[in-house]
Amino acid sequence: MTVSKTKAKLVDVARQLFAKMGVENTTMNDIALASKKGRRTLYTYFKSKDEIYLAVVESELDILSDMMKRVAEKDISPDEKMLEMIYTRLDAVKEVVYRNGTLRANFFRDIWRVEKVRKRFDAKEIQLFKAVLLEGQAKGVFQIDDVEMTAELVHYCVKGVEVPYIRGQIGAHLDDETRNRYVSNIVFGALHRTKI
Repeated sequence: MTVSKTKAKLVDVARQLFAKMGVENTTMNDIALASKKGRRTLYTYFKSKDEIYLAVVESELDILSDMMKRVAEKDISPDEKMLEMIYTRLDAVKEVVYRNGTLRANFFRDIWRVEKVRKRFDAKEIQLFKAVLLEGQAKGVFQIDDVEMTAELVHYCVKGVEVPYIRGQIGAHLDDETRNRYVSNIVFGALHRTKI
């Protein structure tokens, strides 16, 4: 097994154990046993459980980044793409947090630690938003004065509603059509979308 495959396996096993038993209740020995690797192999890749926890978060963010990239590359209009990227992002983060069970508590408790890992993801996401905004501007769909600033603002707005969205505090009582209308009005009002 290659180095990257071994590390990926350790991260996946750790993710499953953290979800099932909780980060606090999972030991490095548990991870080594469940992955059928020795403790020495585990410590070759990760100095501590904290380090492997952050690697789990990073691997989940890489999956999310790939999902966002696939949406950005779709052959649909930039305005549709922008909305789909926002919903993909929010729904995927919600799904990751819930799928990983007890990681949910750690995610909210350790949000600042998670933030350090997210820096690379955030930069990629801003670039994806920027690419869609530039495409929309080139096609006359959006009228934007500063694409870079707008991409950053869209990113931080979406990031800002992430926790309330995961907790069901935003739009939980709305049907999809009503929710989409509210989101569209806010996003497209800010981007000065022209009618096509």
